[in-house]
Amino acid sequence: MTSKPHPPGPGGRHRPRGPHGPRGPRGRRGRSQTRTRTEDGWAVTARVARFVEPAVLLLLRDTSSYGYDLTDELEDILGERVDHGNLYRMLRSFEEDGLVTSEWRDDLPGRSKRTYRLTPDGLAVLDQWAEALVDLQGNIDAFITRYHNDSKEESE
Repeated sequence: MTSKPHPPGPGGRHRPRGPHGPRGPRGRRGRSQTRTRTEDGWAVTARVARFVEPAVLLLLRDTSSYGYDLTDELEDILGERVDHGNLYRMLRSFEEDGLVTSEWRDDLPGRSKRTYRLTPDGLAVLDQWAEALVDLQGNIDAFITRYHNDSKEESE
Protein backbone atom coordinates (compact mmCIF):
# COMPACT_ATOMS: atom_id res chain seq x y z
CA MET A 1 0.00 0.00 0.00
CA THR A 2 1.47 3.34 -1.04
CA SER A 3 0.76 6.47 0.89
CA LYS A 4 -0.65 9.46 -0.93
CA PRO A 5 1.16 12.76 -0.69
CA HIS A 6 -0.38 15.13 1.82
CA PRO A 7 -2.21 18.13 0.43
CA PRO A 8 -0.28 21.37 0.71
CA GLY A 9 -0.85 23.51 3.75
CA PRO A 10 -1.14 27.29 3.84
CA GLY A 11 1.07 29.01 1.29
CA GLY A 12 1.32 25.85 -0.83
CA ARG A 13 3.76 24.14 1.55
CA HIS A 14 3.35 20.62 2.77
CA ARG A 15 2.91 20.25 6.50
CA PRO A 16 5.40 17.77 7.89
CA ARG A 17 3.81 14.76 9.50
CA GLY A 18 5.52 12.50 11.95
CA PRO A 19 4.47 9.01 13.01
CA HIS A 20 1.68 10.48 15.15
CA GLY A 21 0.10 12.71 12.50
CA PRO A 22 0.23 16.48 12.10
CA ARG A 23 -0.58 17.23 15.72
CA GLY A 24 1.95 15.03 17.44
CA PRO A 25 1.61 12.13 19.86
CA ARG A 26 -1.03 13.79 22.05
CA GLY A 27 -3.65 14.08 19.33
CA ARG A 28 -5.77 17.21 19.25
CA ARG A 29 -4.35 20.58 20.18
CA GLY A 30 -5.05 22.15 23.52
CA ARG A 31 -5.20 18.90 25.46
CA SER A 32 -4.98 19.32 29.23
CA GLN A 33 -1.53 19.37 30.75
CA THR A 34 -2.99 18.82 34.21
CA ARG A 35 -4.74 15.52 33.46
CA THR A 36 -3.13 12.38 32.07
CA ARG A 37 -4.21 8.79 31.67
CA THR A 38 -1.95 6.28 33.40
CA GLU A 39 -1.91 2.49 33.55
CA ASP A 40 -3.80 2.73 36.85
CA GLY A 41 -6.43 5.23 35.68
CA TRP A 42 -6.02 8.99 35.79
CA ALA A 43 -3.43 11.30 37.32
CA VAL A 44 -4.22 14.96 37.96
CA THR A 45 -1.83 17.75 38.86
CA ALA A 46 -3.60 20.69 40.52
CA ARG A 47 -1.96 23.97 39.61
CA VAL A 48 -2.82 27.62 40.02
CA ALA A 49 -2.15 29.40 36.75
CA ARG A 50 0.68 31.92 37.03
CA PHE A 51 1.40 30.93 40.67
CA VAL A 52 5.09 31.45 39.96
CA GLU A 53 4.46 35.20 39.82
CA PRO A 54 3.28 35.67 43.43
CA ALA A 55 5.89 33.17 44.62
CA VAL A 56 8.71 35.24 43.06
CA LEU A 57 7.28 38.45 44.51
CA LEU A 58 7.04 36.81 47.94
CA LEU A 59 10.65 35.67 47.83
CA LEU A 60 11.80 39.13 46.77
CA ARG A 61 9.77 40.71 49.58
CA ASP A 62 11.95 38.86 52.05
CA THR A 63 15.32 39.62 50.45
CA SER A 64 16.93 40.69 47.19
CA SER A 65 18.05 37.73 45.13
CA TYR A 66 19.29 36.54 41.75
CA GLY A 67 17.81 34.10 39.23
CA TYR A 68 19.49 30.81 40.08
CA ASP A 69 18.94 31.34 43.80
CA LEU A 70 15.27 32.13 43.13
CA THR A 71 14.94 28.96 41.06
CA ASP A 72 16.08 26.83 43.99
CA GLU A 73 13.77 28.59 46.45
CA LEU A 74 10.83 28.42 44.04
CA GLU A 75 11.22 24.67 43.77
CA ASP A 76 10.65 24.48 47.55
CA ILE A 77 7.45 26.56 47.29
CA LEU A 78 6.02 25.16 44.05
CA GLY A 79 7.15 21.56 44.29
CA GLU A 80 8.57 21.65 40.77
CA ARG A 81 11.53 23.16 38.95
CA VAL A 82 10.99 26.48 37.18
CA ASP A 83 12.55 27.01 33.76
CA HIS A 84 15.39 29.56 34.04
CA GLY A 85 14.47 31.26 30.76
CA ASN A 86 10.87 31.75 31.82
CA LEU A 87 11.97 33.07 35.20
CA TYR A 88 14.34 35.62 33.67
CA ARG A 89 11.66 36.76 31.21
CA MET A 90 9.28 37.23 34.14
CA LEU A 91 11.87 39.20 36.10
CA ARG A 92 12.50 41.45 33.09
CA SER A 93 8.76 41.98 32.73
CA PHE A 94 8.53 42.83 36.44
CA GLU A 95 11.32 45.34 35.97
CA GLU A 96 9.63 46.93 32.94
CA ASP A 97 6.42 47.27 34.98
CA GLY A 98 8.27 48.78 37.94
CA LEU A 99 7.61 45.85 40.29
CA VAL A 100 11.31 45.15 40.84
CA THR A 101 14.62 46.90 40.37
CA SER A 102 17.85 45.15 39.51
CA GLU A 103 21.54 45.77 39.90
CA TRP A 104 24.70 43.90 38.99
CA ARG A 105 26.65 42.73 42.04
CA ASP A 106 30.18 41.39 41.98
CA ASP A 107 30.49 41.01 45.75
CA LEU A 108 28.64 37.67 45.73
CA PRO A 109 30.45 34.33 45.30
CA GLY A 110 31.30 33.48 41.69
CA ARG A 111 30.85 35.81 38.76
CA SER A 112 28.75 39.00 38.79
CA LYS A 113 25.06 38.40 39.38
CA ARG A 114 22.05 40.53 38.53
CA THR A 115 20.07 40.80 41.75
CA TYR A 116 16.44 41.84 42.00
CA ARG A 117 14.68 43.79 44.73
CA LEU A 118 10.95 44.34 45.21
CA THR A 119 9.64 47.91 44.82
CA PRO A 120 6.59 49.44 46.59
CA ASP A 121 4.54 48.73 43.42
CA GLY A 122 5.76 45.13 43.55
CA LEU A 123 4.64 44.89 47.17
CA ALA A 124 1.20 46.26 46.18
CA VAL A 125 0.89 43.58 43.47
CA LEU A 126 1.96 40.92 45.98
CA ASP A 127 -0.76 42.17 48.35
CA GLN A 128 -3.32 41.84 45.54
CA TRP A 129 -2.09 38.31 44.78
CA ALA A 130 -2.46 37.38 48.45
CA GLU A 131 -6.06 38.64 48.48
CA ALA A 132 -6.85 36.79 45.24
CA LEU A 133 -5.32 33.57 46.59
CA VAL A 134 -7.33 33.86 49.82
CA ASP A 135 -10.48 34.15 47.69
CA LEU A 136 -9.34 31.16 45.63
CA GLN A 137 -8.64 29.21 48.79
CA GLY A 138 -12.24 29.85 49.86
CA ASN A 139 -13.46 28.49 46.52
CA ILE A 140 -11.24 25.44 46.85
CA ASP A 141 -12.41 24.85 50.44
CA ALA A 142 -16.04 25.05 49.27
CA PHE A 143 -15.28 22.56 46.49
CA ILE A 144 -13.58 20.11 48.88
CA THR A 145 -16.40 20.42 51.43
CA ARG A 146 -19.01 19.75 48.75
CA TYR A 147 -16.99 16.86 47.36
CA HIS A 148 -16.75 15.19 50.77
CA ASN A 149 -20.41 15.88 51.64
CA ASP A 150 -21.65 14.50 48.31
CA SER A 151 -19.52 11.35 48.70
CA LYS A 152 -20.92 10.75 52.20
CA GLU A 153 -24.50 11.12 50.93
CA GLU A 154 -23.86 8.66 48.09
CA SER A 155 -22.47 6.04 50.48
CA GLU A 156 -25.51 6.22 52.77
